Amino acid sequence: MVKVRDDQPISMDGTVNLDAWMQRMHAKTLVIDEDELLRACRISKRAEEEAIASENVWAEGQSSFRTGLEMAEILADLKMDQETLEAAILYRSVREGKLSLETVRDQFGPTVGKLVEGVLRMAAIHQKHKGSNKTVLGQTGSQAENVRKMLVAMINDVRVALIKIAERTCAIRAVKDVAASKRYQVAREVFDIYAPLAHRLGVGHVKWELEDLSFRYLYPTDYKKIAKLLDERRLDRERYIRDVISALNDKLTEASIEGQVDGRVKHIYSIWRKMQRKNISFSQVYDIRAVRILVPEVRDCYSVLGIVHSTWRNIPKEFDDYIASPKPNGYQSLHTAVIGPEGKVVEVQIRTFQMHDDAELGVCAHWRYKGTDVKPASQGYEEKMAWLRQVLEWHDELVDENQHDDVSHEVTNDRIYVLTPEGHIVDMPAGSTPIDFAYRVHTEIGHACRGAKVNGRMVPLTHSLQIGDQVEVLTGANSHPSRDWLNPDLHYVTSSRARAKIAAWFKAQDREQNVADGKQALQREIKRFALEVPDFGELSKLLNLTTAEDLFAAIGAGDVKLMQVVHALERQQRPAPELTNVPISPSKQHGPIDDDLNILGVGNLLTTMAGCCKPVPGDSIVGYITVGRGVSIHREDCVNLLQLRSTEPERIIEVSWGHQVSHAYPVDVEIQAYDRTGLLRDIMVVLANAQVNVIAANTLSDKGASMAKIRLTVEIDGLERLGKVLSQIEKLPNIAEARRVATKAH
Repeated sequence: MVKVRDDQPISMDGTVNLDAWMQRMHAKTLVIDEDELLRACRISKRAEEEAIASENVWAEGQSSFRTGLEMAEILADLKMDQETLEAAILYRSVREGKLSLETVRDQFGPTVGKLVEGVLRMAAIHQKHKGSNKTVLGQTGSQAENVRKMLVAMINDVRVALIKIAERTCAIRAVKDVAASKRYQVAREVFDIYAPLAHRLGVGHVKWELEDLSFRYLYPTDYKKIAKLLDERRLDRERYIRDVISALNDKLTEASIEGQVDGRVKHIYSIWRKMQRKNISFSQVYDIRAVRILVPEVRDCYSVLGIVHSTWRNIPKEFDDYIASPKPNGYQSLHTAVIGPEGKVVEVQIRTFQMHDDAELGVCAHWRYKGTDVKPASQGYEEKMAWLRQVLEWHDELVDENQHDDVSHEVTNDRIYVLTPEGHIVDMPAGSTPIDFAYRVHTEIGHACRGAKVNGRMVPLTHSLQIGDQVEVLTGANSHPSRDWLNPDLHYVTSSRARAKIAAWFKAQDREQNVADGKQALQREIKRFALEVPDFGELSKLLNLTTAEDLFAAIGAGDVKLMQVVHALERQQRPAPELTNVPISPSKQHGPIDDDLNILGVGNLLTTMAGCCKPVPGDSIVGYITVGRGVSIHREDCVNLLQLRSTEPERIIEVSWGHQVSHAYPVDVEIQAYDRTGLLRDIMVVLANAQVNVIAANTLSDKGASMAKIRLTVEIDGLERLGKVLSQIEKLPNIAEARRVATKAH
């Protein structure tokens, strides 16, 4: 059953009669401001006239103005609000470049502008995506399914989806006389994407029209066969349905139930789908003869069901209670099939008036039943929009309107959908980078990645991809992975898949190269943290490795992370005391540090952090009992402490960090950089974003060498935080080195 659209009212001069059209709109929905809606019509019409005058023609025989009016009528049938109608009228003019989005925002406000912009984003995905329904890159879902998921993930206002569905409805209505290839392309897109989306939103009559029209062009032979069979039996069916309706009205009157009984025509695609699914002939489709009974209350539904079953014998396997167990898109109704008059099967649907509106209007019905307020600040409006967003989650597909599919598909917040240069859609974890994408496409492309373009523009390899991005990976013949990609502080990769493939590449490289690279990386890290150079042989044993060379090779291959080695280095230089630790008292100098430190075998003492070496949690530390100032905490490799050990060893006590570190401590950091304007500002922005407090700063520029040395004192709560901050600073342009300053004797 294909719905025949009403022609727009035409004046004597051949133009659309907007006054008559407005009367039609009043009959369909509530128009709050008629003048504003007419103004949108006139602006759209004028934009088209100006475009024609300048020979800016989008497509022959198509009118952006009349398409906008048609879209508004479809949405008026769905009882949409005025802002949605205005956005629909203006959308095609903006889409075809006849009207700017800025003009729409200025003339009709930010809400209408956002609606038009949202539909434009959906159209952009259509342009990038190549119409294929095959799986890509080993994904479980088809490309059409990925398009639907991506579109849903992009939508933050359900009205955007409804405007797009209205626009595609107009498009498929208009392709009757176009080239067969174009007709097939539009029908395929509507059938695969927008009819299921309309179903997901519960807008039943729009879904039926989209399915029938697309089915007509995709399977013309099957469509014509079923349409002919329906037409041959139309007169007999209409007479029969009139008799059944009359009998049911009499029964409702006897039971004092105020109901409404109508005949229902099953649409052609649904008939064909049922024939295919159940492998039955046309004559075995029971619900070709069907009636629908609408009643005021839910209890009336079950009363009417009893009346129907007592009047005619029911077919047990054809009963479904969608009131007690609604469909995932919210559909509610009682479905039953009975052996009616003359021994013919009749399907009967029973539902309340509200359930019927929900079935026909879907999410749109909630504007009618959840209050009339439309102000964004109102609680009722927020509740509606929250409900609509929940509906938009793609919980599952239905095989048809009567049966659930066994497969469930979810759109979750931890996935994004991006496109390959060929227009294929790939799902990725949220926060993925171009390197993650490269390894998702192919391992060798990931290994050879040297750059990336997103939507045609060069981006850094640490760029976070967004929904709808089109990603192109740039490769080099001699390019290979960088060890920096495995550093979590630098954010080159986020997916475990990419990380594992990068680590496997390094592991497969020549051992000598891994040893050299690993040793260089570890030495750089020791220098960066200003740690004491260790006995690498002993350090390797702490990591369950045999020799120092094994340690370097493991680091080079990515099997051992540098921070693991740093922590092992702490344990090597100062093993944790085996005796029971006693908490020491808070420091007056740095505020309360309960649980930050433990001191061996001594009661509560005043503690201060030594200004010479500025220890932070993670450093190996030792205490020195001062005269009158409690215990001074030093790093174990502090030069001043070494002097105190030789002169006053009796004052040295063992100290360790507590289990819980809750405070930040001052650390000196030195940055070497090629001097440029804004260098200090950029460094401060990094520290501010990392929520690191700067206590002191000193800069020194060497104009001759164009170099700058920046010395900062920052508050840090541990070595891991320090490592991340240093890594982020080193990513800035012109930075040569960022490291912790080593201790110097007084």
